[in-house]
Amino acid sequence: MAKYLLQVNYVGEGIIGLLKEGGTRRRAAAEQLVKSLGGQIESFYYAFGDTDCFVIVDMPDHASMAAAALTVSGSGAATCRTTVLMTVEEADEAARKTPTYRPPGQ
Repeated sequence: MAKYLLQVNYVGEGIIGLLKEGGTRRRAAAEQLVKSLGGQIESFYYAFGDTDCFVIVDMPDHASMAAAALTVSGSGAATCRTTVLMTVEEADEAARKTPTYRPPGQ
């Protein structure tokens, strides 16, 4: 399974819904969404600052994650910024690769 970091911000009716339902009910709704696509939530935190909620999820593939993000953002109640996360081993594998590349102007 692939791992993703979601940075969620509530907007408009989403803020009103969060105030009405509370954080626990919103987390349950997120769990239902992720589970319906074959994934699971690893962690879910509310935060102060530029981002309202940080969520780490395991999803079967990029298409499933895209479907979840499109559903959230398409609701108009929240925005969702998605970052693909890599394991340390995947970073090691990337560092061992030797791609061919010419920088612009060289």
